[in-house]
Amino acid sequence: MKDIKLVATDMDHTLLTESNELPPQLNECITELNKLGVTFAIASGRPLYTLKDVFSDYGENLTFICDNGALIFHKGEVLFESLFSFSELVSIVEFFGKKTDGIIILCGLETAYISAHNRKYKDFLHNYYSNIELTDNLGALNCSIDKVTIYFPNKNSKEVNDKLIIPYFDERYSITVSDTIWIDIMNKGVDKGNAMRLLGDHLSISKSEMMAFGDTYNDIELLKSVKFSYIVANASKDMEQYAKYRTKSNEEFGVIEVLMKLISEKGGIRIYEQ
Repeated sequence: MKDIKLVATDMDHTLLTESNELPPQLNECITELNKLGVTFAIASGRPLYTLKDVFSDYGENLTFICDNGALIFHKGEVLFESLFSFSELVSIVEFFGKKTDGIIILCGLETAYISAHNRKYKDFLHNYYSNIELTDNLGALNCSIDKVTIYFPNKNSKEVNDKLIIPYFDERYSITVSDTIWIDIMNKGVDKGNAMRLLGDHLSISKSEMMAFGDTYNDIELLKSVKFSYIVANASKDMEQYAKYRTKSNEEFGVIEVLMKLISEKGGIRIYEQ
């Protein structure tokens, strides 16, 4: 663990509590890790503008792997982005609009777009997309989109993905399921794990010098991309096969417990529990 130089953690149900609160010792841990030469990254399905809002008090101490790896933001610079073509967006919007009961969200670099007739979901979606615009025609938007998210209010995302989405889209795009309500679609090859490899290449950090935390299916590639892979105690039941190590639940601040151990092993200042 002494050789760790890059740490990444998922947000929802991993770092955040179930009431969407950050652990009280997080800022101190990140500050100390930075002093010890460790880059700390948030690896999330959320977009850059939302992550900047959530972590507005953390300055330049964080790296963001956004939109499930479709964008990497490091020290004020976009290192990587993967955008859809207009024709691909039209095809995806048409398919999901006709074949599923999901709410389509086009994830732009500065705002998210939803159909005006789904405005009743706007307040809920604001928890994940701090900037949302309503539009009368999603299929007519011609702007920079790096991820398409489908929100399933009926909590049937995995069933829809297994029965309908994988057979039709798997060979064309990267697809991830998160919790019971989300399906994310990115360009082929885009995922949190690929983003970690790209970030590692940029920083000259190898897999053996990386640590990551996750809880569910969109974290699989992230966990596979590092040597020190952790799942929290509240992780999805079938996630154990993808992680070498376990830590406490998000409610018990399991990520923080491991970070404190890492800081201690690297000779840093002890962070006291609050």
